[in-house]
Amino acid sequence: MISKNAARFLVVAGLFNVVIWPRFAKAIVDDDRAWSGEHWHSTPQAFFWVHAVLITTAIVIGLGVLVVGVRAHRSSSR
Repeated sequence: MISKNAARFLVVAGLFNVVIWPRFAKAIVDDDRAWSGEHWHSTPQAFFWVHAVLITTAIVIGLGVLVVGVRAHRSSSR
């Protein structure tokens, strides 16, 4: 069983990842290194794809942590 404080920490950590990483994704898309030419109208470069994989992985893990935290918080309230 996870303590209520640990569950809260997991919820905060999950929310942090779900909120922060999409903002970072926008910064990557706006970066000139992500494209071979004009943004969204040219071929994405390795810089784009590496960061897309990292961001997607971080968001999926963040969602998992958030779900575990919410479930643990609910079960500790019973």
